[in-house]
Amino acid sequence: MSNLTNKKIAIPAIPAVLLAMISVQGGASIAKHLFPVLGASGTASLRIGFAALILLAVFRTNLFKLTKKQWLYCLAYGTCLGAMNLVFYFAIKRIPLGLGVTLEFTGPLVLALLGSRKLLDLVWVLLACIGIVLIAPWQNNNVDLLGAGLAVGAGALWAGYIVLGGMVSKVMKGSDAVGVGMLFASLFVIPFGVFSGDLAAVTGPLLLIGVAVALLTSAIPYTLEIGALRQLPPKTFGILMSLHPAFAALSGLLFLDEYLSVTQWVSITCVIAASVGATYFSRKV
Repeated sequence: MSNLTNKKIAIPAIPAVLLAMISVQGGASIAKHLFPVLGASGTASLRIGFAALILLAVFRTNLFKLTKKQWLYCLAYGTCLGAMNLVFYFAIKRIPLGLGVTLEFTGPLVLALLGSRKLLDLVWVLLACIGIVLIAPWQNNNVDLLGAGLAVGAGALWAGYIVLGGMVSKVMKGSDAVGVGMLFASLFVIPFGVFSGDLAAVTGPLLLIGVAVALLTSAIPYTLEIGALRQLPPKTFGILMSLHPAFAALSGLLFLDEYLSVTQWVSITCVIAASVGATYFSRKV
């Protein structure tokens, strides 16, 4: 399988990253269509559960060879991953996908700016603040306050996921960490789907859609990104990933008929510009 990926399907790095973002946000749009039937927790359970099975099967992780330290690191990493996905799904149940991803993206952005000593970074902080102020429901602008708060909470969990991911990557292979982490994420999320009663509505066709969502939001983008990271400097990769809010907004528009106001588009642009700037002018190349 690795020979097939490396030799027969040699996707250039930048198109691979762009395809990965399209896959993630397209999968999120499909997932949102399931909310009326399965709810946020039921949909998250299907997505995370199938993603865990797919990733463990693809990477063939030997669970019996993991050390106690690796298990504990994966437990923290996976729990944070599961909580992040669950909270985010509850957020985009209430607000448009593009706004949800934009607010969630502030977590990694704040993490990138922490500890900065350069005056220029104040520009990126200011841009990010402007973006958040424009989205915030100060008046009756159809932005759900609870949904916005949940998206920010998912962003904080995303920052924690990045920190924990860096820690776990130092004690085990990245592919194994993702598979085992996703396993723990499913153990965290699925009980919410069960006890809420959302999973009781699952049918055969919905299971197939759940597999599709898992492929689009986890297996496919992860594979594409791993290939791209072998060819791109981390800084370039980070700049490309900053386009996620734009892809989310476009996906919401095309697949969910989620129309954003001019102010909300300006807000998304500000957050993207802040993320690109913070990444490009970071110390590490």
